[in-house]
Amino acid sequence: MTEATFLVLTALAEQPQHGYAVLEDVKRISEGKVKLHVGSLYAVLERLAKEGLIEVEREEVVQSRLRRYYRLTGAGVAALGEEMARMKRHVSVAEARLGLGAA
Repeated sequence: MTEATFLVLTALAEQPQHGYAVLEDVKRISEGKVKLHVGSLYAVLERLAKEGLIEVEREEVVQSRLRRYYRLTGAGVAALGEEMARMKRHVSVAEARLGLGAA
């Protein structure tokens, strides 16, 4: 799973959000280190929807523009959990090798 995918799923884990809110949340979660461009975000959202990890919860028109809210599916929650577990295993190995493990 790419970092962008992980961060988008994480952004949607708390509540459904529209695209711009996801962009801002990803920036906030990553402490400004990851700044997705609109085109890349919508490519990620489209791929995640095709994979069944997210779905459109609702749509609304705001200032004559369609705003689509996305939410995680059960499969999306599972995929995010699996990736978190994988990352934790990697961190544990790195900590052990650096001698930083729990005493």
